[in-house]
Amino acid sequence: MAAYVNKLRRRFGGLAFCHLLADTEEELHAIAARIGVDSRLFQGEKIPHYDISQAKRALALAAGAVEIDRDRLAELIRNYTYGRR
Repeated sequence: MAAYVNKLRRRFGGLAFCHLLADTEEELHAIAARIGVDSRLFQGEKIPHYDISQAKRALALAAGAVEIDRDRLAELIRNYTYGRR
């Protein structure tokens, strides 16, 4: 099992954000807690993820998250959408 951060850097309020995802929601919440992301920021309506700052992204990578590109992100979303629901 793994956690992932993408290379995307969306701007909002002067900050740049990316996505934190994982193979399971349990692992997603575990890494989020480990790097200090507030659980209230969880977005689970469609694809379970957290939007995280670049500082938290660096912490996630240091904690073992894997950096992914757009294609791998799309694959994870497809697998979640069609394989798990």
